[in-house]
Amino acid sequence: MLKCESLSRTYVSGGRELTVLKDISFEVESGGFVAIVGPSGSGKTTLLGLLAGLDRPSAGRIWLDGQDLDALDEDGRARLRRERIGFVFQSFQLIPTLTALENVQVPLELAGGDGAAVSRELLERVGLGGRGHHYPAQLSGGEQQRVALARAFSNRPRILFADEPTGNLDVKTGAVIIELMGELNRQLATTLILVTHDPDLAARASRTIRLADGRMLADTAA
Repeated sequence: MLKCESLSRTYVSGGRELTVLKDISFEVESGGFVAIVGPSGSGKTTLLGLLAGLDRPSAGRIWLDGQDLDALDEDGRARLRRERIGFVFQSFQLIPTLTALENVQVPLELAGGDGAAVSRELLERVGLGGRGHHYPAQLSGGEQQRVALARAFSNRPRILFADEPTGNLDVKTGAVIIELMGELNRQLATTLILVTHDPDLAARASRTIRLADGRMLADTAA
């Protein structure tokens, strides 16, 4: 499902080069659940952005679902993200002027469909079947993250990327989100790759990749 080979990412700041990632290589099988962990500043979020095609590496190659990302222009990358990728963010990233149901429908509408029935089904799955008409400001943080999860799975993505999905939640609510992510991963056979500081969430993954100072220190199976 995903392969990266000798990835590096360097930025120029104040006339100086800053290397954030150095020579990262690994593969992820279809349906896998991988947690990327490490201290702040280790390059976790940068790596996730590269794998999802949101940024380009300074060196190295990435293949996602058989597609060489380096061979795609920006329109091609956008199409790949729309059709095969889902995202969950720490800050939820819901559209405040849309209801929960409308937020879940957004990826489906971008793909040219309606998707109201699918969106209602997913809200039911995450326990928000009766909250579809509420706006984000009317929902708790945990409820907003459930909506974000439903939205991420709405287009049945081949792979889902999550950046600190429990980072803004209390322990109890975070545990609910962890359970939901694992459940949706199993039910929909979606490959799941996430960045987390949460040891409970990392422990649910079938595999853990550990970064430090931009380098991969370990790649271990559960």
